[in-house]
Amino acid sequence: MTILCICTYFKGIDFLKSAKAEGNTVLLLTHKKLEHKPWPRDSVDEFFYLEDNENNFNTYHTIIEGTAFVFRNRKIDLVVALDDFDVEKAALVREHFRIPGMGQTTARYFRDKLAMRMQAKKFNIPVPKFSSLFNDSDIQNYLDSVPGPWIIKPRSEASATGIKKVQTSQEAWDHIQSLGEKRHNYLIEAFKPGDVYHVDSLVYNNKVIFECCSQYLSTPFEVAHGGGIFRSVTVEYNSIDQEILSLINHQVIEAFGLRFSAVHTEIIKCGDEFYFLETASRVGGAHLAEMVEYASGLNLWKEWAKIETAVGDNKPYKPPKTGKKYSGILITLSSHQHPDMSVFNDKEVVWTMNEEYHVGLIVQSKSRKKVITLLDKYAKMVMDMGYHASAPAPDKPTH
Repeated sequence: MTILCICTYFKGIDFLKSAKAEGNTVLLLTHKKLEHKPWPRDSVDEFFYLEDNENNFNTYHTIIEGTAFVFRNRKIDLVVALDDFDVEKAALVREHFRIPGMGQTTARYFRDKLAMRMQAKKFNIPVPKFSSLFNDSDIQNYLDSVPGPWIIKPRSEASATGIKKVQTSQEAWDHIQSLGEKRHNYLIEAFKPGDVYHVDSLVYNNKVIFECCSQYLSTPFEVAHGGGIFRSVTVEYNSIDQEILSLINHQVIEAFGLRFSAVHTEIIKCGDEFYFLETASRVGGAHLAEMVEYASGLNLWKEWAKIETAVGDNKPYKPPKTGKKYSGILITLSSHQHPDMSVFNDKEVVWTMNEEYHVGLIVQSKSRKKVITLLDKYAKMVMDMGYHASAPAPDKPTH
């Protein structure tokens, strides 16, 4: 088959390699500024580039016209978005050229946080109380009936970009007014303090066939707005928390109508209550795929490519056997261009990050307690050695 991969960030290397290894012709549409990144060029048959990465009419028109030109001489069988920001682009191409896979309606559930919440609520999946920012009286009724504080967030951003926490009704209105004509692209919801979890899974034939539950020790919001150190660890196997997280993840996949993909779902535990936060039809960022692989032995990128190939070829797919170890990840911006990673030298360290101005590592153990102890130890080392650096989260979305 011919697979068009859309990825306007540098990621998905293992997906591209696996897709090629399965015998496919692999086309990659990416951003022009990423042209010279170390893509696996032996696994990509042809590159195409976008000058503009905005999700707007001009970009969409360029993608449709470019794909139409490619279609004159070859057939594209599958379209895969490897990053959150490319989900709409891929859905648009599928709809226009009638290519099987997720269409624009279903794609909304995995990109638009308002659509996610409305669909989850429809299927009785618990979510924090929320409101659109369309109508003034609806907003005021919401503020009067739902106790603060609240979070105002963009509907289609990834990570913690553009999120604002407000304490009072007046502060909420001040921020809403500051959004001007763009406020319809935002929503407001009750702020729920608690532990945030992520469930990374594979879906095939409308069913979750693999999942790994993990807990953020420092949430993406805290890292983005407080300058903390990003950390996550595998959830205790066979625990009540794992069972509830798995249940909510299964409910979300069924309610949203996803047929096949990799999925990254985030859930918050507030006291004894669990609430669905958001989901995405892609592999989790911040090297969480590597963390999941060291816990389970399964590479999400590679298996996702195999699923796409199996579906396109109308052949069965069976996931590999997996293990049950514990792994944890630590990543932070660094004040050093090339930080010395050799100081993190416990035998449990199984992966280190090789990227300028970053410190990153993964530890693996049969003991979850050991993993957490090491992550705490290394977080303190990063701070004490002056390696840590932080950058403020953007006030406004970049896409």
